[in-house]
Amino acid sequence: MSLIPATILTGFLGSGKTTLLKRVLAEAHGQKIAVIENEFGEENIDSDILVSDTNEQIIQMSNGCICCTIREDLRATLRDLAEKKRKGELDFERVVIETTGLADPGPVAQTFFMDDEIAESYLLDSILTLVDAKHAEQQLNDRQEARRQVGFADQIFISKTDLVSKEELDALMHRLKHMNPRAPQKAVHFGEVALSEVFDLRGFNLNAKLDIDPDFLKEDDHDHEGHDHAPGEACDHPSHVHGGGHHHHHDDDVKSFVFKSDRAFDPAKLEDFLGAIVNIYGPRMLRYKGVLYMKGTDRKVIFQGVHQLMGSDLGPQWADGEHRCSKMVFIGIDLPKDILLQGMEQSLV
Repeated sequence: MSLIPATILTGFLGSGKTTLLKRVLAEAHGQKIAVIENEFGEENIDSDILVSDTNEQIIQMSNGCICCTIREDLRATLRDLAEKKRKGELDFERVVIETTGLADPGPVAQTFFMDDEIAESYLLDSILTLVDAKHAEQQLNDRQEARRQVGFADQIFISKTDLVSKEELDALMHRLKHMNPRAPQKAVHFGEVALSEVFDLRGFNLNAKLDIDPDFLKEDDHDHEGHDHAPGEACDHPSHVHGGGHHHHHDDDVKSFVFKSDRAFDPAKLEDFLGAIVNIYGPRMLRYKGVLYMKGTDRKVIFQGVHQLMGSDLGPQWADGEHRCSKMVFIGIDLPKDILLQGMEQSLV
């Protein structure tokens, strides 16, 4: 049986997760989706698309999808669903897990890698994060959970953009990009979003494509740590110029930085270094991903991790004449950029 793709949907309270989910479920795409909800959501899906309100943990929906709430443990729920699918008791093609607004998606993502039984049934496809444009500024300032959700995302959807000015939206997008340069951002109106932007994003596939916004890479000479400019120095980034010329300074604890090098890595040194780093900083490392140029192989090495879990895979061959280089992005909470970059540098041949 092929693996069941799973999508984690996260976002702060009131960001529109349920609206997006209802929209996806209501669309006539002919896919049967199992939705796992954390019980204490602000608004449960059931109101208008569930067939029967029973105290069952798994409820069939009118459109052939199914919905279940997590009563015990996510692992138990996932195992239960896979088991029922194998026995032919339930029919679904993919799973969407809607986390509570305060959830840290990390442990949810780790479930798919740490539990062999889950890993044999499911393939984690991506983490989608919804951000409420109207309240994001304050939520990101006040709540680390909101910042973590951004750091974990493979795709960011921004809701309620009609309630803010273009300048405010630009400033928010700029801020999100510095927290997570690898997640594309898209404004969504009342959950209207193409399924191709929700499913099969392959955010956790160890494939050769590492998308980091090219503008982000170009800004390397620009200080990423929250855009410090010397007193009196001009800053012309559009999102820094607000109505009254106010300069917004966000020193978010969730930050990202990129390591690049044209020299090959020494596999043993790199493994030792990353092993040590993950041991110390693992809980603060949200996502890290790279396409690496490794000594001893003529194939690209695709590498990625979530918290303390990391893995690598051989990707495609370097093409004839292709410029061999490594590119790795780290997204985490107050990570020691200097130590990480220096350690990576010292792991080169």
